Amino acid sequence: MTDQRRVVAVIPAAGSATRLSPLPCSKELYPVGLQTDEGGVRRPKVVAQYLLESLRQAGIEKAFISLRKGKADILEYFGDGSQLGMDLAYLVTRIPYGAPYTIDRAYEFVKHDLVAVGFPDILFEAENAFGALLRHQSQTQADVVLGLFPADRPDKCDMVEVDAAGAVTRIVIKQAQCSLAETWGIAIWTPRFTEYLHNYLSTHLADAAVTRELFVGDVIRAAPGDGLRVEGVRVSDSPFIDIGTPEDLARAIATCTRVDRV
Repeated sequence: MTDQRRVVAVIPAAGSATRLSPLPCSKELYPVGLQTDEGGVRRPKVVAQYLLESLRQAGIEKAFISLRKGKADILEYFGDGSQLGMDLAYLVTRIPYGAPYTIDRAYEFVKHDLVAVGFPDILFEAENAFGALLRHQSQTQADVVLGLFPADRPDKCDMVEVDAAGAVTRIVIKQAQCSLAETWGIAIWTPRFTEYLHNYLSTHLADAAVTRELFVGDVIRAAPGDGLRVEGVRVSDSPFIDIGTPEDLARAIATCTRVDRV
């Protein structure tokens, strides 16, 4: 069975990058490599472009970038997306409680679509990663399909356990000690999960006991208990790099030494 819904990306880019402050630009625009343009001129390549190119490789041409006030430089840099063969639009979020709220800002625009989610401050090596997730979702009709990567820093990410059939059985969020070996870095989900996320956040926001940032993994972890199918697919044999700390930013710059042609 093939799902004929439109596929739209939602990219959360509302973070404050406090661990990298001060920066001269939004961290999503930090140069971490070089590219060669059609005229043969070498130019900087910013971190968010890698994600956009990965989406485009899978045929995903439409994306909403969800920003906060003060990050208009992202809009100025990428514009309408035509330079990358994409159609980009921008939303401004006001709720400061984490990436799920930033993603949910697009709810009214994507609630009937398949949604692709990636993080514009993460670099990964994978051949058509989003394409692999879309194929898996089409074959299984799972509500959420996570793109899995090897990981050895459980304190920095969501560690994921899957069973032999690919169903996600456990998610451990940012704990110093964890025996699991994989994390997720990208995802595809259906309108059913988009609605679940929206309702989950409505309840969370109404809770007067909210004391910490909510992670996307918190919502995904709760979904199977409410009857949604969450599955994982390994999309790379290499860990991704999150540029959120000075040390990881330096590692990303050192890693991105190849010159790409646009």
